[in-house]
Amino acid sequence: MRLLLLSCCAPCSCAVIESLAEQKKDFTVLFYNPNIAPEAEYQKRLAENKRVCQQFGVPFVDLPYEPEAWKNCTQGLENEPERGRRCAACFELRLRRAMRYAQENHFDVVSSVLGVSRYKDLDQVNAVADKVSADVGVPYDKTNWRKGGLQERRAQLIKELALYQQTYCGCAPSLKKN
Repeated sequence: MRLLLLSCCAPCSCAVIESLAEQKKDFTVLFYNPNIAPEAEYQKRLAENKRVCQQFGVPFVDLPYEPEAWKNCTQGLENEPERGRRCAACFELRLRRAMRYAQENHFDVVSSVLGVSRYKDLDQVNAVADKVSADVGVPYDKTNWRKGGLQERRAQLIKELALYQQTYCGCAPSLKKN
């Protein structure tokens, strides 16, 4: 079973990547995050994600940076709170692109670490993923990547690997410009 793991950042995905690699799962990490602004921040997160994948010998794919696609899909939602409709629209954009990539590249299932952060609502991520999965026809694995010791291991790996930790999801600086 080939798994495509959508990763938002290295700190959120490091323990999941390590665990899947140790289990010898057939998986690839996908980085598609048009929500991250400014571009310099995007580049930092991209580099860290690549570094974690190299550390664990995991294939890594990054799709083009498309901030205009994100701005278009969240237009009119600028004042939504964290976990609000803007987050749902953002998740849908990213999950839809990931599932299309999975379909085009013969992956069997998609999962994501979009719900790993305590600032995100895992139920919201899963509800959006269910909708997109039904639309695209690619199954979504709803594993709760916070459980099974992964949250604790994540904290350890962040320190051990000296990972760059951002202070916001991705969209905050771009919203301040509006």
